Amino acid sequence: KSDGDNAAPSASTPAAVPSQPPIGGDPANWPADLESFAAWWLAEPSLDEGGSRPRVAPRGKARARLMILVPAPEAEDTETLLSGPQGRLLESFLAAADVAAEEVYLAAGLPRHMAFADIPDLAQRGLGAVTLHHIGLAAPERVLVMGRDVLPLLGHNLAQSPVSLRKINHEGRSIPALQGR
Repeated sequence: KSDGDNAAPSASTPAAVPSQPPIGGDPANWPADLESFAAWWLAEPSLDEGGSRPRVAPRGKARARLMILVPAPEAEDTETLLSGPQGRLLESFLAAADVAAEEVYLAAGLPRHMAFADIPDLAQRGLGAVTLHHIGLAAPERVLVMGRDVLPLLGHNLAQSPVSLRKINHEGRSIPALQGR
């Protein structure tokens, strides 16, 4: 046996990085209906990077006329998604557009408000697949994506123009989409 056989790895040898389990866990265990999804969204440990704010469930019913997807709950949201100033502004816009609240499904890409979330990283780690699954369960007629930060969760590269997001294609369904600021 030569001395080289027991040598320690050189400084240039990359150390093994422990892999993190995918966000959401095994897709085979994901909820199969929207009601179960809301409960899972509030409880599934792998969805949460932690934080001091509470998790907030999506709200609305399946097959809504419009799904509005925001990056995260507002800082003021504690029990109801978009109950703060941005939500009130959104309600005014919807009323002006003659869209009733019961025709809208509201969802966030993150379960809780996180000031400096790395959404592209979270998307790659599995939150993007969870978001697409969520949209599939909600089955809206259309999706309005609020803010550029949500786009990586939909498989959209931030280097691309948001204008190129016209549809969300998932599991054999194509849903018209529009990205708003």
